[in-house]
Amino acid sequence: MENGYVPVIDISSRIDTGKRAELARTIGAACERSGFFVIVGHGVPSDLVDRMYTVTNAFFTLPESEKNAVASRPGTSGFRSSGESTARSLDRETPPDLCESFGVHVTGELDEAERAGLGDYWATWKLANLWPEVPAGFKRTWQEYMETMTTLSADLMRLSALALGHDEHHFDNRFDRHVSSLVANYYYPQLTAPLPGQLRRGAHTDFGGLTVLYQEDNLGGLQVMAGEDEWRDVRAIPGSFVVNIGDLMSLWTGGRWVSTMHRVVNPERGNTSSRLSIPFFYQPNHDAPSDGSITAGEWMTEKMRKLFAAR
Repeated sequence: MENGYVPVIDISSRIDTGKRAELARTIGAACERSGFFVIVGHGVPSDLVDRMYTVTNAFFTLPESEKNAVASRPGTSGFRSSGESTARSLDRETPPDLCESFGVHVTGELDEAERAGLGDYWATWKLANLWPEVPAGFKRTWQEYMETMTTLSADLMRLSALALGHDEHHFDNRFDRHVSSLVANYYYPQLTAPLPGQLRRGAHTDFGGLTVLYQEDNLGGLQVMAGEDEWRDVRAIPGSFVVNIGDLMSLWTGGRWVSTMHRVVNPERGNTSSRLSIPFFYQPNHDAPSDGSITAGEWMTEKMRKLFAAR
């Protein structure tokens, strides 16, 4: 089934050993064409998704002073109010994205010495997680969701290996110490007109292995590039996740699979609704290979330095 340019794939058959190869071929075809697909039949409990949405939306609607109590600062990762421009990761200068975010990392609960060993350079996965005390259950829900996304992503990576003609455990040793992150993007109501070229999220590609995204139902905005200059909508489908491959996966396939530009466009003028999306970025071990010249961690860090304007 098509969702515009992006196919919808029921992955419930992944639990059947005899059907995994056929499912993998379907995923592989999507990754060659657009690098994007939507999954249903994924087995992620709807209750968990509902709880994740509820606590996350509640956080972003807190007073600014309460959100700023867990604002990212040197050595930590948490709330970011503004200033990021995703287009900078591709060396494109645009106004800041019209978005607030909150982000943590699977490595953010390690002690300082362990985090320091994750590369001898600045990196987001070396930051300690900051957690809000309000709303209640925020940290517990996010950690449960992160564990669930890790399990799902690991199996999607195994299916990807099959699709590429490898043993399904081909990529396991690139993700056995993964540095993945979970981010919530809150696209707040637009009460004033955006600046020229300013979007909710500017055009970019993702950096790592793959991304598994929950986007709020019935609110559009996500678009992917088809060909050289055509943008296609990715409609939100209830109970689904949007999956796309990142730059490293494209490099590992020699460009056979495409890491596709995507963006989040502004609502029509006068539409003052907010929108929430929650991507899980499945990032490989920091010392996994990239293109043979630098490590995966060095590749991702260079992109993130531009994104955050980090020095």
